[in-house]
Amino acid sequence: MSQPTDAETTGRYLVLLDDKSVAAGAREMNRVAGISAASTADSATRAELAAADGVIFQDLGIAVVNATPDQVQQLTRAVDAPGPISVVEAERVVHAYTAPPDTGVDQAAAPAVDESVFTWGLQAVGASISSATGKGVRIAVLDTGFTVAHPDFAGRAVMTQSFIAGETVDDAHGHGTHCIGSAAGPRKAASGGPGYGVAHEAEVYAGKVLSNQGSGSDSGILAGIEWAIANGCAVVSMSLGASVRPGTPYSQVFEQAATRAMAKGTLIIAAAGNESNRPGKVAPVGHPANCPSILSVGAVDVQRAIAFFSCGTVDSVGQVDIVGPGVDIYSSWNKDDGGLGPHKRIQGTSMATPHVAGVAALIAEKHNARGWELWARLAQTGRRLGLPSTDVGAGLVQAP
Repeated sequence: MSQPTDAETTGRYLVLLDDKSVAAGAREMNRVAGISAASTADSATRAELAAADGVIFQDLGIAVVNATPDQVQQLTRAVDAPGPISVVEAERVVHAYTAPPDTGVDQAAAPAVDESVFTWGLQAVGASISSATGKGVRIAVLDTGFTVAHPDFAGRAVMTQSFIAGETVDDAHGHGTHCIGSAAGPRKAASGGPGYGVAHEAEVYAGKVLSNQGSGSDSGILAGIEWAIANGCAVVSMSLGASVRPGTPYSQVFEQAATRAMAKGTLIIAAAGNESNRPGKVAPVGHPANCPSILSVGAVDVQRAIAFFSCGTVDSVGQVDIVGPGVDIYSSWNKDDGGLGPHKRIQGTSMATPHVAGVAALIAEKHNARGWELWARLAQTGRRLGLPSTDVGAGLVQAP
């Protein structure tokens, strides 16, 4: 069994099934371990899901199950034998990525650049001068939800779904609303502030996979990914994850989820993480961004320098693929904050990720690119910054 190192776990397990025979995998789980899982393909009710030992995400070929130590042992034995069960992993706890403020920096102050019309982030990625708008492209942001009544999205259709039991999609945290704003918010804020949305005409799908306290689990992310695929989203933006130690293997379950999503035309983009404290400490790319088939995003500041918190490539497991603006980022928020109206300035690879996702939507619109082609075109836009590729990958993402 693949076990996350030093990671918080939920006590449940992820089981990767043969995607060509998910039904056979379900039967095998029942045969070898007595586990009965409900499938999303059967449109199971919440009551049916609650009564089952777990749930199978049919489109991903992944089960999330409750299992005793004896059942886990039986599943692990099945992995070693020929059959439809290929991987068993402990389910991780994940969090919204938030970066601490840089000591001695006034976080309420705007960066030293003219933001009277557009934020420095939009200018840095070239979205402010691009003819592409993201129109007709669906982008899913999996996070803490969305402030449905936000004035900057008045009249805008936003599809929402909560995957957190007992919580509506409404964002009492703020992180998700901020990320949605950067990815696909307006080019003219209702408050008269600067425009801050990269793909301002994209169709937004807001999936709540993190609670109002900013935490969740692998199963919530997988549910959100399946929902995004089912709704034809070209891009999934995930500013979340779990930190890992150097050398920790990436999740084989999430790697397969990403490749299966790509095969259906959905590119997953995820934050690299904020555990570094440069220049002294560079932390490895976190889970699930360290998977080879998930596009990993680091952060730079207004001077195009690597952000002190941005995780980097430190070993052969995970790498930074590209970077986006991630410091002093102005975007939508869930409440009035410091006289900015329902907007706030925060920082993190969480803020860089939706900038990259927004640019991906612009490229998807302009070139009708999906999946691996979209990844390739996105990477090709990278502007060289004179920084190590271990920190910035292909460089600073650029709009078409």
